[in-house]
Amino acid sequence: MPVFNEEKTLPSILNRIFSLRDIIETEVIIVNDGSTDATGEYLRHLHPGPNMILLEHKKTLGKGAAIRTARGCATGEVCIIQDADLEYDPSDYIKLLEPIRSGRHLVVYGCRTLDPGGPRPSFMKFFIARTALSVAANILYAQRLTDEPTCYKAFETRFFKSIPLNCKGFEFCPEVTAKVSKRGIKIIEIPVRYTPRTHGEGKKIRWTDGVIALWTLLKYRFVD
Repeated sequence: MPVFNEEKTLPSILNRIFSLRDIIETEVIIVNDGSTDATGEYLRHLHPGPNMILLEHKKTLGKGAAIRTARGCATGEVCIIQDADLEYDPSDYIKLLEPIRSGRHLVVYGCRTLDPGGPRPSFMKFFIARTALSVAANILYAQRLTDEPTCYKAFETRFFKSIPLNCKGFEFCPEVTAKVSKRGIKIIEIPVRYTPRTHGEGKKIRWTDGVIALWTLLKYRFVD
């Protein structure tokens, strides 16, 4: 879980994850990516316990860098990327885990557009960017994705650790999509629930990140 300035939502998302512990065994790895609000103070007073690891970047390095830091400590069977906001619902973990734990797949993406409960309100600029990146990934890497930039990406841990990653920021998503695809792995999608937030509510991604993501997909099509 990469965390940057999420003092308002971090306690709630952790409570949602902890509520699943009677159903699935969880290992929570939190990386405080140089937060400047009260996030660090909250984490310092949190008692991690045997299934929680708290890590910290002294300065902000980016979401991709935080994921890379956390990945090195993962010991569970499956890794799921979880943002520290409330846009995604951890109760969907069970659906994401099943195809990997059954041995049928190595990579599963949680798709926001396939939610059987109906579409969630989204902002047009994000919808357009999501669609454009999915189409680009499908053309460049012969996938059949509808939500390439989703946060909920699940990986069989040994496979995930075998992928060399260079990302520092939000380009984690296109880089890992590209490198998974170049290994001949088909990515499957599972419907997940999604409640979008605005920039005023703390959303951090910007239009420039979409441009970087598209460039990243193009770049890794031709380089390793």
